[in-house]
Amino acid sequence: MSRSLSLNLGLCVVILAAMLLSLMAGKVWIPLDAWIAGDPRWPIIAELRLPRTVLAALVGAGLGLSGAAMQGYLRNPLADPGLFGVSSGAALGAVISLYFGYAAAPWLLPAFALAGAAITMALLALLVGQSGSIIVFTLAGVILSSVAGSMTALAISLAPTPFATAQIVTWLMGALTDRSWDDVRLAVPLLALGCLLLAFTGRTLDALTLGESAARSMGVDPRRLQLLIVIGVALCVGASVATAGIIGFVGLIVPHLVRPFVGNRPSAVLLPSALAGALLLLLADSLVRAIPTVSELRLGIAMSMLGGPFFLVLLLRMRRRFA
Repeated sequence: MSRSLSLNLGLCVVILAAMLLSLMAGKVWIPLDAWIAGDPRWPIIAELRLPRTVLAALVGAGLGLSGAAMQGYLRNPLADPGLFGVSSGAALGAVISLYFGYAAAPWLLPAFALAGAAITMALLALLVGQSGSIIVFTLAGVILSSVAGSMTALAISLAPTPFATAQIVTWLMGALTDRSWDDVRLAVPLLALGCLLLAFTGRTLDALTLGESAARSMGVDPRRLQLLIVIGVALCVGASVATAGIIGFVGLIVPHLVRPFVGNRPSAVLLPSALAGALLLLLADSLVRAIPTVSELRLGIAMSMLGGPFFLVLLLRMRRRFA
C-alpha cells in the first residue's frame, strides 16, 4: 500500500472519529446513549449538531483543496485562497445584504455572498485578459482583495444602525453557529463542483512545476488551467463564505501538514489536503464549542490565532533556507 493511500485512509478514519466528537462536544456534552430517536436530546443532535458537523467537514475540505491547488498553481508555499480576492468579494456581497437589511430572508445573504464571489471572479478574468501570466494573476487578485476589503470597512463605518454594525462584524468573524440543513444543501452542490474542477488540475499542476515554458511544450494550456483554478476556487471559497463567513488559514496550513507524507508533487497533495482541511475544521469547531467561555469563541478568530503563528514559522523557515 502506497504512503499516499495509507494517509488518505488514515485521515478518513480520523475524520469519522472527529465527527463523532463534534456531535458530542459543546457546553453540554451529549453521550452516545442519547443518540436514539426517542431520547429528548436527539433533536439537538439531528437538527443542530449534525448539520453543523457536516458543514464543518465540507467547508474544511473545500478550503484545504483550494489552498493546495493555489500553492501548486502559483508555486508558492505561502499562497492562500484569500489571495485571489474571492473570499473578500464574497464577504463584501454578504456585508451589502446585511447593510441594507436584506439578510432577513434566509437565502439572501448566501445569494449576495455568491454573487460577490462571481463578480470578483469575472473581474479577475477581465484584469488578467489573455496573458495567462501568473504574476499578473497574483497582482490582480491582491488588488481586488484590497478594494473589496476597503469597501467592507466603509460599509461597517457607515452602517445605518449599531445593530447592523454588530451583525456585520459578527458575521465577518466566521462561525458555524446555528447552521441548519438549508446551509448544507446550499454548500454541497457548489463545493462538489468546485472540488471536481480543482481535482482535474492535478496532472497539469505537476507539469507546471517544471516551469511555464516546459509546461507549454508538454501541451499545457495556461488559460484553461487558469480558468479551472479560478472557477474551482471561487466556487469553494464562495460557498464557504456564504455559509460560514470568513474562515482563514485552512488553505495555508493543511497542504504543509500533508506534504511531508506525500511529497511535493501537487497532484499528490490535493486529496490529502481536502481530507486534512475537513479534519482541522471539525476539531477546531469542536474546541470552540467545548472551551468554558461565556459566549462561544468565533471559529474564524480561532483559526486566525492558529494560522498567524503558523504563517510566521513558515516565513522564518523560508528565510533561513534562502539566507
